[in-house]
Amino acid sequence: MKYMLLIYSGAGDSADACSFEDWVVYDKALKEAGVLVSGDALKDLTTATTVQVGPDGERTVTDGPFAETREVLGGIYVIDVPNLDVALEWAARCPGSRDGGAVVVRPVDEFGD
Repeated sequence: MKYMLLIYSGAGDSADACSFEDWVVYDKALKEAGVLVSGDALKDLTTATTVQVGPDGERTVTDGPFAETREVLGGIYVIDVPNLDVALEWAARCPGSRDGGAVVVRPVDEFGD
């Protein structure tokens, strides 16, 4: 089953509480275990654009995220593992889960053909 690991850090935190090497090691472990489907880091929050469509169909585009929040989505991984327990184990190993960060684990809903 596929799970998405959404990696959050505090909005006021420094770039990363862990080192680049921590991420390299984690990426390598995911690949070697054969569970990595995809993964990407996101550019800085200041590059975000929000689109909303009102009931009248009018589109509104604004710079930045819609909601003020203390946490920032910094990146994602999609992994393919047997069950939620294994997904949680990988989430706990993620460098983004340390030092005030959090990894939200969500099952991917795969619609049939």
